Parts: sequence; C-alpha cells; structure tokens
Amino acid sequence: METLEPILTKHPFFAGLEKHYLELLTGCASNERYDAGEYLFREGDVASKFFIIRHGRVSVEVGVPGGSTILYTHDEGDVVGWSWLFSPYHWHYSGRAMELTRVIALDGVCLRTKCEQDPVLGYEFMKRFSHKMMQSLDFTRIQLLDLYGLHKDEATNR
Repeated sequence: METLEPILTKHPFFAGLEKHYLELLTGCASNERYDAGEYLFREGDVASKFFIIRHGRVSVEVGVPGGSTILYTHDEGDVVGWSWLFSPYHWHYSGRAMELTRVIALDGVCLRTKCEQDPVLGYEFMKRFSHKMMQSLDFTRIQLLDLYGLHKDEATNR
C-alpha cells in the first residue's frame, strides 16, 4: 500500500525536514476531495486541519454583510490554513473549493501533539507557517487596497 510520504517529501513546504519528521507527518495525513462550491472549512468553526492542494483551487473568503468576499485564491501545490496552530483553534476565514479539488489534509491535533513532544519539529512548523501567514497578510493588504481603489504607492505615502 502506497503512503502519502513520497508526496509530502517532494512538496516545497516540507523541504529540508528530516525523514523521521516526514514519517510522523504522514501518520497525520489523509486524502480528501471537495466538489466545486463545497467548503473545506468555515469561518468560526473549529480549525483542526491544514491542506495541501493536489488538484483544483480554493478561495479564501471572509464574511461581509450580505455574503462573503474572496480575499485570495490558492492553486495546486499551495498550503492552505494555519488556524489549527494557534489557540483558540478556530478558522478566521472560510475556504471553498472553486472547482473539483483534491487535497492532502493534515490533522492539526495530531500535529500539535507531535510539535509539543518535539520542540525542534514545533519550531520548524512555526517558521514555515509564519512565512505562510506573512504571505496571507500581504494578499489581504493588496485585496483591501484594490477594494478601496488605492494603488500601492498611494497607500505607502499616507
């Protein structure tokens, strides 16, 4: 039976992790499938996973009066979701499949336990996810600038 370890090993997000850490991660991983329009996670719900998109696209949305707005989208190969890592472990946004989407879901409770047992692994995840969080903040900032009709140079001169 083939495991997800070879896929995780080749993914850039896990580059440089020692083999025994990749084996630990594989034990927390599973394949999942979402149809177009189906939510991977919803704002306010318990955040218990993060996702590696193998096929498809996921929109990250925030609730606004009368519906939701897309902050940004993630494509094949992207890592989605960091709320599982930070207490109180609730999603800050929603993630919806924009088309048939296949992901590797990594169980956040399983990973948090492993990170707490091994501070080196925990530090590796904090470094990797802090980088993802900075990217998310940049995407959100750009979206807000677009929303308010400001150009980057105008916003930095204020």
